[in-house]
Amino acid sequence: MGQVRQPRRVHAYDGELGAAVARAQDGDETAFAVAYRIVQPGLLGYLHGLVGDDAEDVASDAWLEIARDLGRFKGDGAGFRGWTATIARHRALDHLRRQRVRPRAAGTEQDVLDLPAPHSTYDQAMESLSTERALELVQGLPRDQAEAVLLRVVVGLDGPAAARVLGKRPGAVRTAAHRGLKRLARQLGLGAGAGEGVTDGTSRTLGEST
Repeated sequence: MGQVRQPRRVHAYDGELGAAVARAQDGDETAFAVAYRIVQPGLLGYLHGLVGDDAEDVASDAWLEIARDLGRFKGDGAGFRGWTATIARHRALDHLRRQRVRPRAAGTEQDVLDLPAPHSTYDQAMESLSTERALELVQGLPRDQAEAVLLRVVVGLDGPAAARVLGKRPGAVRTAAHRGLKRLARQLGLGAGAGEGVTDGTSRTLGEST
């Protein structure tokens, strides 16, 4: 799967992405390819966290829908990221339903987790998400934390955009992302205090049924 771009890098491409999308809506196939190149790495990382090895297939289904409905999209580059993530998430959930499997529902475990560790640990965990190993670890997080981390860090959405994709309040998504990154930091051995005050339960992958 390779490396995924971090949000600050992702956002640098949003102007180019918005321009490419606008040209693609006018029928420029080369511009659509540019939009695909910018969005696909993060989208694939997000889907890998949802459906594992089936991410490529689900991404293909999502891009077919994106291409079909492109004319309906209204917004800028950042908005396009959110729109494509929403479509990809729907296709992933459809895929899991077809397998008679659903993502793990958020449990009470999240309610007893401490608030985020210092920002240095948070930043280290974000940087570590450029590795395949960290993306595999994301699948072991509670569903709400995993999706929040994937959307914020891998796809590069801001809090309100990630909240729209998930149908939640921005504050809830922001907290889930911080908690997920704190857990990842502890698992990756980043920061001596990364795991303090965290209550662990048995976590299933996103694609595992309860």
